[in-house]
Amino acid sequence: MSAPTLKVLSLGAGAQSPVVRRGGQWWLVTGSGSILATDPTFTGELDRFAAAMAAADQAIADLRSQQDDPPTPQPRGQR
Repeated sequence: MSAPTLKVLSLGAGAQSPVVRRGGQWWLVTGSGSILATDPTFTGELDRFAAAMAAADQAIADLRSQQDDPPTPQPRGQR
């Protein structure tokens, strides 16, 4: 049996949302416990938001990687 996956939505600047994805299910987390999110419209929005955040994180990682690469020399007379 494999370990359940855990996905915490990050809201930037170190903040985290009160929503986690465990084993393919979204959970709303409070200080007093967790509630399974079962509404398909809501969980679909969470899926789309998580995918958008992952794409944004990847785009930022790609930009940072490009900044670390030395510039490519251009032939004279070209810009």
